[in-house]
Amino acid sequence: MIALTPARWLLIGEWRAHPGRLIIAVLAIAVGVALGFAVHLVNQTALDSFGRALRSVNGGADLQVHAATATGFDEGLYPQIAGVAGVASTSPVIELAASSGTIAPPGTRSNGGSRFTLLGLDLLRAAVVTPGLLPSAAPGVDSVFLSGPALIALNRHIGQRLTIDAAGRSHTFTISGTIPGADDTALAIIDIADAQWRFGQLGRLQRLDLRLAPGADPAVVSTALAAILPVGGSIETPASAAGRTDSLSRAYRVNLEMLAMVALLTGGFLVYSAQSLAVARRAPHFALLRVLGLKASALTGQVVAEGALLGVAGAAFGLALGYGLAVLTLRLLGGDLGSGMLRDAAPELHFSLPAAIAFGGIGIVVAMASSLVPARAAARARPAITLKSSDNAGDQRPDAQLGVTVIIIGGIAALGPPLWGLPLLGYAAMALLLAGGIAIMPWVARALLGLVPARRLAPPLDLALKRLRGAPGQAAVALCGIVASTALMVAMAVMVTSFRGSVDSWLTQILPSDIYLHLEGADAGGLDAAAQARLAATPGIVSMRFVRQMPLRLAADKPPVLLSGQPIDAGNPAAHLAMIGGTVAVPVGATPVWVSEPMGWLYGLKPGDQISLPLGGAARPVFVAGVWRDYARQFGAIAMRDTDLARLTGDATKTEAAIDVAPRADIPRSIAALRQRLPVAVAGQAMFGQPRQMRAMALTIFDRSFAITYALEAIAIIIGLIGIAATFSAQVLARTREFGMLRHIGVTRRQIMTMLAAEGALLGTVGSIAGITLGVVMSQVLIDVINPQSFHWTMDTSLPWGLLGLLAVALVAAAAGTAVLAGRQAVSAHAVRAVRDDW
Repeated sequence: MIALTPARWLLIGEWRAHPGRLIIAVLAIAVGVALGFAVHLVNQTALDSFGRALRSVNGGADLQVHAATATGFDEGLYPQIAGVAGVASTSPVIELAASSGTIAPPGTRSNGGSRFTLLGLDLLRAAVVTPGLLPSAAPGVDSVFLSGPALIALNRHIGQRLTIDAAGRSHTFTISGTIPGADDTALAIIDIADAQWRFGQLGRLQRLDLRLAPGADPAVVSTALAAILPVGGSIETPASAAGRTDSLSRAYRVNLEMLAMVALLTGGFLVYSAQSLAVARRAPHFALLRVLGLKASALTGQVVAEGALLGVAGAAFGLALGYGLAVLTLRLLGGDLGSGMLRDAAPELHFSLPAAIAFGGIGIVVAMASSLVPARAAARARPAITLKSSDNAGDQRPDAQLGVTVIIIGGIAALGPPLWGLPLLGYAAMALLLAGGIAIMPWVARALLGLVPARRLAPPLDLALKRLRGAPGQAAVALCGIVASTALMVAMAVMVTSFRGSVDSWLTQILPSDIYLHLEGADAGGLDAAAQARLAATPGIVSMRFVRQMPLRLAADKPPVLLSGQPIDAGNPAAHLAMIGGTVAVPVGATPVWVSEPMGWLYGLKPGDQISLPLGGAARPVFVAGVWRDYARQFGAIAMRDTDLARLTGDATKTEAAIDVAPRADIPRSIAALRQRLPVAVAGQAMFGQPRQMRAMALTIFDRSFAITYALEAIAIIIGLIGIAATFSAQVLARTREFGMLRHIGVTRRQIMTMLAAEGALLGTVGSIAGITLGVVMSQVLIDVINPQSFHWTMDTSLPWGLLGLLAVALVAAAAGTAVLAGRQAVSAHAVRAVRDDW
């Protein structure tokens, strides 16, 4: 009890005397905890909602057989699957991407209508296999049933008529009821015969839902099914469906969570700075307690316990703040955090106790770890010497060996491969580079300050320079928070600037035409040859380059890749594709394809490889002729000549077009003329755009997807500037006796203020140089390691010089201004009272 009471008294007294440092330390921990918890909470909630929507569409089947493309497979497979041992019941399904659009007035841009999934079911079979998909009433001719979300999205009511556009065709149905078991997704259900007849799917099916016999082993049944499946057919289990859902935003949310943890690490350095200053101020008090019998281990425990209390307070505030941020994020950005990957999810936020415990615990551990070094320094101090003089002017000569070692280990970690599909070693490298950079700050400070010429300096400037050179350890304490927050902000800023610039250049390269046409939701079919000819003959149109795009399912547990059939010149693919590197010669008779950069990463493909694609019910061998850059599709895309695609699939319809108009032609008039020539069946799905508008829209989506990152940058700047203020204030106020001594030997208050301003400016300069340099190095890990391993695309480095310059000026001004403001209070004391303890 003797040791506990003084310790408690010291703690309360320190916090009362310097509440600002306490608040900064708590906020630093709280911000990291809040960001990590909010990102996890929002995205986990969205994934749960998206998973429920997927289960609604699947109807609760035990297994599903899916076609590789939206054109489906031959319905003759149905009786074969139904006869497999272990399959109790089979339900055939037509599954189409659909919309209900309206023709926009001439000269305006159609919104493409509201998208939803259209299912054609044999309701007698579905009642046994997928009862969750049963409508509320018996179907009639041309009847459609809508889920609650679909009714809301389409602004329709039961009894009204609804025009549905799908597979390049259009038909009007009567809304006859709802789908009680599908309240988590926009879904429409019609009779399977209607679906095949009205939307050109005669003899075709997109999937088969299976109910297994009691006691049947799903693995055994799956093996038996695989033996009779056509090429490209895949078997999907609830587990593989969940894995595919998780992969949609896994990399995005994990990256944001890791960035939040790096922000928490930055907060840890601010806690270290605050605790170091607090320990330095209380050195005589700790020495007195040691003389009275307090053990070194107890003193270490005291300081670490203080850090733990800061961590508890920061974690508690961070969790509350994180929950509030999650609520706000759901309202502003949606469950996909602005990424657009889960845009159809409409989640309701739920608090997660395990996540709260995990992120709160991380915050507490970081705060305790950040207090350990100051605690050990306090315990190692010799009480007798400290009681006589607590001045640290005799700062130890800096040793950069440990910091350099940590940086080297970080560099080695950056060269490592992804683990479990995630750039975990990349983030470890960032953390190690940050820690190593902070560890070498005393050496960096002395080295940079040594470059300042000391000749013919005014006395106040000379004093400022000599003090900083003589006490690099104290300078490092002041700089660690500055460098940490600056480095994090610069790393993210360089990465985002580079990414945005690369995306802008890519958009300029791939959008050379005057007008672009896209049919929304036309996966199963679009413009036929007659419609293409009619559009190409529009007055004022010089040329039209038609494209066929369709999703291609290559694995049950991965999202589909995009297959794009284009008029590509095999001798010059760079005319229409953003090629990366060179191409290889295509062997005679081979079918060339060009894979996107993410496709190459995900499937291990490179130029010269030969693969098989499930097209037209057969495995079609193709030759990888090159790799092209694609920032639009994270999960891969394959480009091939449109003539080859039509030959292999028998599908000559098109879903997109790049249009060039005559010189000085009126673009809006041309769009209106094109719209008038569209077939009625696809007019509601047609979306026209101009390159400038499309680039602006794409960059807006980019900025929205990085909204969380921008917020993290802003928070890092704010914390860094506040950390500067708190650190310099504490250090200046602790030097009251030094200023009193200077006053006794004739230094004026004005000269002391000039000296403090110079110290602040020098430290701000050193901090900005070190922080910006370290941030640029860390940004290369983000650009060359983390982004390729997470999203499977590369970019060119682009430095935001204006932002870096403004940041350097702000840091120098903040440091100098804070030092002056704190110095006015420190030098206001009478010179005799300031040094009375030395009498």
